[in-house]
Amino acid sequence: MKLIKQGAEAIISVDGNYVIKERISKSYRIKDIDDRLRLYRTRSEAKILGKCKTLVNVPKIIDVDEKNMKIKMEFINGRLLRDFLNDLNEKERKEIFIQIGKEITLLHDNNIIHQDLTTSNMIFLNNKIYFIDFGLSFISDRVEDKAVDLHLLRQALNAKHYLYAEECFEYVLEGYRKSKDYSKVIERFNKVEGRGRYK
Repeated sequence: MKLIKQGAEAIISVDGNYVIKERISKSYRIKDIDDRLRLYRTRSEAKILGKCKTLVNVPKIIDVDEKNMKIKMEFINGRLLRDFLNDLNEKERKEIFIQIGKEITLLHDNNIIHQDLTTSNMIFLNNKIYFIDFGLSFISDRVEDKAVDLHLLRQALNAKHYLYAEECFEYVLEGYRKSKDYSKVIERFNKVEGRGRYK
């Protein structure tokens, strides 16, 4: 197996055509609490990925090992959007980010909050965007949660791709217009942005 990422919560490895995500133990937590928390997050991520598979492009789950807190998934052998976004022309950026907006709509209209929408968690393959890393995701019908999801995406774009951030986010909103809650979410999004601005 080849280690490709070691984060605060999990180790990600590639084994042939599969990705293995293993939630690591935290020594500073009480073991019983740590075990329950890791199990909950492993089950939750697997459940949400299962729900997503009929909505948007995500890795297919192969196996869930609750004993070892591991999820085995299909390996999406594409390119992370973060690695080539700045090399795209305006037409390409428009097409990709309108599509991202449409797919976020599908998630939100089914009450799936990703909570880590960054270009590091989007893979481009065969002209399709695949969403990955649902480790922080949860189910919610709250307008506030959907607005915060968009706010975090805007922050991520500003941090990594500041030259094109505003343009790309406008294309996201263009795609998001199909959301059944568009007006309510955008109204709350503007309030969330205001809170962040005046902290």
